Amino acid sequence: MTAVADAHPRPRAAVDLPHHAAWGTARTVLRVHRAAVRVWALVVVVLSGWLVWFTETAAKDARAEMAACDRAGQDFCDLTVGMIGYSATVDWVGLLTSYLFLAVAAFAGGALVGRELENGTARLAWTQGVTPARWLAAKLAVPALVVTAGATVLVLVFRWAWGADHELLYDGWMSDTAYLSRGPATVAYALCALAVGAVAALLLRRALPALAVSVAATGLLGHVVAQFRASFWPAVTVTSPSPTGDVDYPVSAWELESGSIIHGRHVPDFPYWQCDGTAAETRRCLADLGVEGSYVTYHPESHYWPLHLVETGVVLAVTAAATAAAFWLLRRRTP
Repeated sequence: MTAVADAHPRPRAAVDLPHHAAWGTARTVLRVHRAAVRVWALVVVVLSGWLVWFTETAAKDARAEMAACDRAGQDFCDLTVGMIGYSATVDWVGLLTSYLFLAVAAFAGGALVGRELENGTARLAWTQGVTPARWLAAKLAVPALVVTAGATVLVLVFRWAWGADHELLYDGWMSDTAYLSRGPATVAYALCALAVGAVAALLLRRALPALAVSVAATGLLGHVVAQFRASFWPAVTVTSPSPTGDVDYPVSAWELESGSIIHGRHVPDFPYWQCDGTAAETRRCLADLGVEGSYVTYHPESHYWPLHLVETGVVLAVTAAATAAAFWLLRRRTP
Protein backbone atom coordinates (compact mmCIF):
# COMPACT_ATOMS: atom_id res chain seq x y z
CA MET A 1 0.00 0.00 0.00
CA THR A 2 2.78 2.41 0.89
CA ALA A 3 4.64 1.73 -2.34
CA VAL A 4 1.48 2.33 -4.37
CA ALA A 5 0.64 5.50 -2.45
CA ASP A 6 4.16 6.86 -2.86
CA ALA A 7 4.14 6.27 -6.59
CA HIS A 8 1.36 8.77 -7.33
CA PRO A 9 2.88 12.09 -6.18
CA ARG A 10 6.02 11.69 -8.26
CA PRO A 11 4.46 12.13 -11.73
CA ARG A 12 2.49 15.15 -10.47
CA ALA A 13 5.63 16.72 -9.08
CA ALA A 14 7.49 16.08 -12.32
CA VAL A 15 4.70 17.74 -14.32
CA ASP A 16 3.96 20.62 -11.95
CA LEU A 17 7.52 21.59 -11.07
CA PRO A 18 8.56 23.19 -14.37
CA HIS A 19 5.46 25.40 -14.48
CA HIS A 20 5.82 26.29 -10.81
CA ALA A 21 9.54 27.00 -11.23
CA ALA A 22 8.95 29.15 -14.31
CA TRP A 23 6.28 31.20 -12.55
CA GLY A 24 8.45 31.46 -9.46
CA THR A 25 11.37 32.74 -11.52
CA ALA A 26 9.20 35.33 -13.27
CA ARG A 27 7.75 36.42 -9.94
CA THR A 28 11.25 36.76 -8.55
CA VAL A 29 12.28 38.99 -11.47
CA LEU A 30 9.29 41.24 -10.82
CA ARG A 31 10.02 41.37 -7.11
CA VAL A 32 13.74 42.12 -7.50
CA HIS A 33 13.14 44.84 -10.08
CA ARG A 34 9.85 46.23 -8.77
CA ALA A 35 11.41 49.69 -8.35
CA ALA A 36 12.35 49.79 -12.05
CA VAL A 37 8.87 48.57 -13.02
CA ARG A 38 7.29 51.33 -10.93
CA VAL A 39 9.54 53.98 -12.46
CA TRP A 40 8.69 52.74 -15.96
CA ALA A 41 4.97 52.76 -15.19
CA LEU A 42 5.28 56.27 -13.74
CA VAL A 43 7.09 57.50 -16.86
CA VAL A 44 4.38 56.04 -19.11
CA VAL A 45 1.55 57.48 -17.03
CA VAL A 46 3.14 60.93 -16.68
CA LEU A 47 4.09 61.30 -20.36
CA SER A 48 0.75 59.97 -21.58
CA GLY A 49 -1.32 62.00 -19.14
CA TRP A 50 0.66 65.16 -19.77
CA LEU A 51 0.34 64.80 -23.54
CA VAL A 52 -3.42 64.19 -23.36
CA TRP A 53 -3.95 67.15 -21.04
CA PHE A 54 -1.68 69.41 -23.07
CA THR A 55 -3.33 68.46 -26.37
CA GLU A 56 -6.81 69.05 -25.02
CA THR A 57 -6.01 72.43 -23.44
CA ALA A 58 -3.00 74.01 -25.13
CA ALA A 59 -4.17 73.27 -28.67
CA LYS A 60 -7.18 75.56 -28.17
CA ASP A 61 -4.94 78.31 -26.82
CA ALA A 62 -2.50 77.90 -29.72
CA ARG A 63 -5.32 78.16 -32.25
CA ALA A 64 -6.63 81.30 -30.56
CA GLU A 65 -3.16 82.89 -30.56
CA MET A 66 -2.63 82.02 -34.21
CA ALA A 67 -6.02 83.50 -35.12
CA ALA A 68 -5.19 86.70 -33.24
CA CYS A 69 -1.79 86.82 -34.92
CA ASP A 70 -3.39 86.46 -38.34
CA ARG A 71 -5.95 89.18 -37.62
CA ALA A 72 -3.17 91.53 -36.53
CA GLY A 73 -1.30 90.89 -39.77
CA GLN A 74 1.90 89.78 -38.07
CA ASP A 75 4.53 87.80 -39.94
CA PHE A 76 5.76 84.30 -38.99
CA CYS A 77 2.64 83.49 -36.98
CA ASP A 78 2.96 79.76 -37.51
CA LEU A 79 6.63 79.81 -36.48
CA THR A 80 6.32 81.80 -33.27
CA VAL A 81 3.11 80.22 -32.01
CA GLY A 82 3.12 76.77 -33.58
CA MET A 83 6.75 75.81 -33.03
CA ILE A 84 7.73 77.67 -29.87
CA GLY A 85 4.36 77.33 -28.19
CA TYR A 86 2.48 74.13 -28.89
CA SER A 87 4.78 72.24 -31.23
CA ALA A 88 7.90 72.39 -29.06
CA THR A 89 6.19 70.60 -26.18
CA VAL A 90 4.82 67.83 -28.39
CA ASP A 91 8.26 67.49 -29.99
CA TRP A 92 9.89 66.95 -26.61
CA VAL A 93 7.43 64.18 -25.75
CA GLY A 94 8.10 62.61 -29.14
CA LEU A 95 11.86 62.70 -28.57
CA LEU A 96 11.52 61.14 -25.13
CA THR A 97 9.27 58.41 -26.53
CA SER A 98 11.61 57.71 -29.45
CA TYR A 99 14.79 57.44 -27.37
CA LEU A 100 13.54 55.75 -24.21
CA PHE A 101 15.25 52.63 -25.53
CA LEU A 102 18.55 54.10 -24.28
CA ALA A 103 17.20 53.95 -20.73
CA VAL A 104 16.05 50.37 -21.34
CA ALA A 105 19.56 49.49 -22.52
CA ALA A 106 21.09 51.01 -19.38
CA PHE A 107 18.71 49.05 -17.17
CA ALA A 108 19.26 45.77 -19.03
CA GLY A 109 23.04 45.97 -19.02
CA GLY A 110 23.49 47.46 -15.57
CA ALA A 111 20.73 46.21 -13.27
CA LEU A 112 18.83 43.41 -14.98
CA VAL A 113 21.72 41.08 -15.84
CA GLY A 114 25.03 42.79 -15.14
CA ARG A 115 24.54 43.39 -11.43
CA GLU A 116 23.40 39.82 -10.73
CA LEU A 117 26.38 38.37 -12.58
CA GLU A 118 28.75 40.71 -10.77
CA ASN A 119 27.28 40.02 -7.31
CA GLY A 120 27.02 36.28 -7.81
CA THR A 121 23.27 36.14 -7.22
CA ALA A 122 22.79 34.59 -10.66
CA ARG A 123 24.93 31.57 -9.70
CA LEU A 124 23.04 31.29 -6.45
CA ALA A 125 19.78 31.09 -8.40
CA TRP A 126 21.26 28.39 -10.64
CA THR A 127 21.95 26.24 -7.58
CA GLN A 128 18.31 26.54 -6.41
CA GLY A 129 16.79 24.42 -9.18
CA VAL A 130 16.65 27.17 -11.84
CA THR A 131 18.69 26.39 -14.94
CA PRO A 132 20.77 29.21 -16.47
CA ALA A 133 18.65 29.15 -19.64
CA ARG A 134 15.41 29.44 -17.66
CA TRP A 135 16.93 32.22 -15.55
CA LEU A 136 17.88 34.24 -18.64
CA ALA A 137 14.55 33.53 -20.32
CA ALA A 138 12.71 34.97 -17.32
CA LYS A 139 15.13 37.89 -17.14
CA LEU A 140 14.30 38.82 -20.73
CA ALA A 141 10.65 37.77 -21.06
CA VAL A 142 9.23 39.57 -18.02
CA PRO A 143 10.84 42.99 -18.78
CA ALA A 144 10.00 42.51 -22.46
CA LEU A 145 6.29 42.27 -21.62
CA VAL A 146 6.47 45.32 -19.34
CA VAL A 147 8.47 47.37 -21.86
CA THR A 148 6.22 46.36 -24.77
CA ALA A 149 3.06 47.32 -22.89
CA GLY A 150 4.42 50.70 -21.80
CA ALA A 151 5.96 51.60 -25.16
CA THR A 152 2.75 50.64 -26.97
CA VAL A 153 0.73 52.97 -24.76
CA LEU A 154 3.16 55.84 -25.42
CA VAL A 155 3.06 55.24 -29.18
CA LEU A 156 -0.75 55.15 -29.29
CA VAL A 157 -1.10 58.31 -27.21
CA PHE A 158 1.49 60.17 -29.28
CA ARG A 159 -0.14 59.07 -32.54
CA TRP A 160 -3.44 60.47 -31.30
CA ALA A 161 -1.87 63.75 -30.16
CA TRP A 162 0.15 64.15 -33.34
CA GLY A 163 -2.84 63.56 -35.57
CA ALA A 164 -5.31 65.60 -33.53
CA ASP A 165 -3.67 68.96 -34.26
CA HIS A 166 -1.18 68.16 -36.97
CA GLU A 167 -1.40 71.62 -38.53
CA LEU A 168 -0.06 73.19 -35.31
CA LEU A 169 3.15 71.17 -35.44
CA TYR A 170 6.19 72.63 -37.13
CA ASP A 171 8.13 69.40 -37.76
CA GLY A 172 6.94 67.01 -40.45
CA TRP A 173 6.39 63.27 -40.52
CA MET A 174 10.06 62.53 -41.26
CA SER A 175 11.43 64.37 -38.21
CA ASP A 176 13.08 62.61 -35.28
CA THR A 177 10.22 63.67 -33.04
CA ALA A 178 7.52 61.97 -35.10
CA TYR A 179 9.10 59.23 -37.20
CA LEU A 180 9.85 56.61 -34.53
CA SER A 181 7.31 57.60 -31.90
CA ARG A 182 4.27 57.04 -34.14
CA GLY A 183 4.79 53.35 -34.87
CA PRO A 184 6.05 49.94 -33.72
CA ALA A 185 9.70 50.81 -34.33
CA THR A 186 9.70 52.40 -30.86
CA VAL A 187 8.76 49.03 -29.35
CA ALA A 188 11.30 47.22 -31.55
CA TYR A 189 14.14 49.49 -30.43
CA ALA A 190 13.20 48.97 -26.77
CA LEU A 191 13.22 45.18 -27.16
CA CYS A 192 16.50 45.37 -29.04
CA ALA A 193 18.01 47.44 -26.22
CA LEU A 194 16.92 44.76 -23.76
CA ALA A 195 18.67 42.02 -25.74
CA VAL A 196 21.80 44.08 -26.42
CA GLY A 197 22.03 44.92 -22.71
CA ALA A 198 21.92 41.23 -21.84
CA VAL A 199 24.70 40.45 -24.33
CA ALA A 200 26.89 43.25 -22.96
CA ALA A 201 26.34 42.04 -19.38
CA LEU A 202 27.16 38.42 -20.26
CA LEU A 203 30.32 39.54 -22.04
CA LEU A 204 31.60 41.94 -19.39
CA ARG A 205 29.99 40.50 -16.21
CA ARG A 206 30.22 43.89 -14.52
CA ALA A 207 27.31 46.27 -14.10
CA LEU A 208 28.76 49.71 -14.90
CA PRO A 209 30.84 48.70 -17.96
CA ALA A 210 27.87 46.72 -19.28
CA LEU A 211 25.61 49.73 -18.76
CA ALA A 212 27.95 52.01 -20.72
CA VAL A 213 28.47 49.51 -23.54
CA SER A 214 24.73 48.82 -23.80
CA VAL A 215 23.84 52.48 -24.17
CA ALA A 216 26.67 53.08 -26.65
CA ALA A 217 25.79 50.01 -28.74
CA THR A 218 22.07 50.76 -28.98
CA GLY A 219 22.74 54.43 -29.66
CA LEU A 220 25.14 53.47 -32.43
CA LEU A 221 22.58 51.04 -33.86
CA GLY A 222 19.94 53.78 -33.97
CA HIS A 223 22.38 56.16 -35.66
CA VAL A 224 23.48 53.62 -38.28
CA VAL A 225 19.91 52.56 -39.11
CA ALA A 226 18.89 56.21 -39.45
CA GLN A 227 21.65 56.74 -42.03
CA PHE A 228 20.16 54.00 -44.22
CA ARG A 229 16.52 54.84 -43.48
CA ALA A 230 15.90 56.59 -46.79
CA SER A 231 16.97 53.48 -48.74
CA PHE A 232 14.47 51.16 -47.04
CA TRP A 233 11.89 51.92 -49.74
CA PRO A 234 12.27 53.14 -53.35
CA ALA A 235 12.19 56.92 -53.53
CA VAL A 236 10.38 59.02 -56.13
CA THR A 237 12.27 61.20 -58.60
CA VAL A 238 10.57 64.00 -60.53
CA THR A 239 12.18 66.14 -63.21
CA SER A 240 11.52 69.49 -64.80
CA PRO A 241 12.78 71.06 -68.02
CA SER A 242 13.53 74.21 -66.03
CA PRO A 243 17.30 74.51 -65.56
CA THR A 244 16.96 76.69 -62.47
CA GLY A 245 15.55 74.09 -60.07
CA ASP A 246 11.81 74.76 -60.39
CA VAL A 247 10.48 71.23 -59.73
CA ASP A 248 6.95 70.57 -58.53
CA TYR A 249 6.69 68.07 -55.65
CA PRO A 250 4.62 67.82 -52.41
CA VAL A 251 5.36 70.28 -49.63
CA SER A 252 5.21 67.50 -47.03
CA ALA A 253 7.75 65.35 -48.88
CA TRP A 254 11.03 64.21 -47.37
CA GLU A 255 13.53 65.62 -49.86
CA LEU A 256 16.59 63.42 -50.29
CA GLU A 257 18.44 65.02 -53.18
CA SER A 258 18.04 67.78 -55.72
CA GLY A 259 20.12 69.13 -58.53
CA SER A 260 20.49 69.56 -62.26
CA ILE A 261 20.32 67.26 -65.24
CA ILE A 262 23.56 67.83 -67.15
CA HIS A 263 24.10 65.90 -70.37
CA GLY A 264 21.55 63.34 -69.17
CA ARG A 265 23.21 62.83 -65.76
CA HIS A 266 21.82 63.82 -62.37
CA VAL A 267 24.27 66.20 -60.70
CA PRO A 268 23.27 67.14 -57.12
CA ASP A 269 23.75 70.62 -55.67
CA PHE A 270 24.69 72.31 -58.92
CA PRO A 271 26.23 75.79 -58.20
CA TYR A 272 23.80 78.13 -59.96
CA TRP A 273 25.73 81.15 -58.70
CA GLN A 274 28.32 80.69 -61.43
CA CYS A 275 25.65 81.64 -63.97
CA ASP A 276 24.64 84.89 -62.32
CA GLY A 277 23.30 87.66 -64.53
CA THR A 278 20.14 88.60 -66.36
CA ALA A 279 17.56 85.92 -67.12
CA ALA A 280 18.77 85.62 -70.71
CA GLU A 281 22.42 85.47 -69.64
CA THR A 282 21.63 82.82 -67.03
CA ARG A 283 19.80 80.64 -69.54
CA ARG A 284 22.62 80.96 -72.06
CA CYS A 285 25.24 80.14 -69.41
CA LEU A 286 23.34 77.07 -68.23
CA ALA A 287 22.86 75.91 -71.82
CA ASP A 288 26.59 76.26 -72.44
CA LEU A 289 27.25 74.07 -69.37
CA GLY A 290 24.88 71.41 -70.71
CA VAL A 291 22.14 71.91 -68.10
CA GLU A 292 19.00 70.33 -69.52
CA GLY A 293 16.68 70.50 -66.52
CA SER A 294 16.30 69.89 -62.81
CA TYR A 295 15.31 66.97 -60.62
CA VAL A 296 14.26 66.20 -57.04
CA THR A 297 14.36 62.81 -55.32
CA TYR A 298 12.03 62.46 -52.34
CA HIS A 299 9.79 60.26 -50.23
CA PRO A 300 6.13 61.32 -50.15
CA GLU A 301 4.25 61.08 -46.88
CA SER A 302 2.56 57.90 -48.13
CA HIS A 303 5.94 56.16 -47.79
CA TYR A 304 5.91 56.54 -44.01
CA TRP A 305 4.52 53.09 -43.24
CA PRO A 306 6.66 51.14 -45.75
CA LEU A 307 9.81 52.87 -44.46
CA HIS A 308 8.78 52.49 -40.84
CA LEU A 309 7.81 48.83 -41.09
CA VAL A 310 11.01 47.87 -42.91
CA GLU A 311 13.03 49.61 -40.20
CA THR A 312 11.00 47.78 -37.56
CA GLY A 313 11.81 44.48 -39.26
CA VAL A 314 15.52 45.31 -39.39
CA VAL A 315 15.61 46.16 -35.69
CA LEU A 316 13.64 43.04 -34.75
CA ALA A 317 16.12 40.94 -36.75
CA VAL A 318 18.94 42.48 -34.72
CA THR A 319 16.92 41.77 -31.58
CA ALA A 320 16.57 38.10 -32.50
CA ALA A 321 20.29 37.84 -33.26
CA ALA A 322 21.22 39.52 -29.96
CA THR A 323 18.87 37.24 -28.02
CA ALA A 324 20.38 34.16 -29.64
CA ALA A 325 23.87 35.49 -28.89
CA ALA A 326 22.92 36.02 -25.23
CA PHE A 327 21.80 32.39 -24.80
CA TRP A 328 24.87 31.17 -26.68
CA LEU A 329 27.17 33.17 -24.40
CA LEU A 330 25.35 31.92 -21.32
CA ARG A 331 25.71 28.31 -22.48
CA ARG A 332 29.42 28.78 -23.18
CA ARG A 333 30.16 30.47 -19.84
CA THR A 334 28.19 28.23 -17.48
CA PRO A 335 29.05 24.64 -16.55
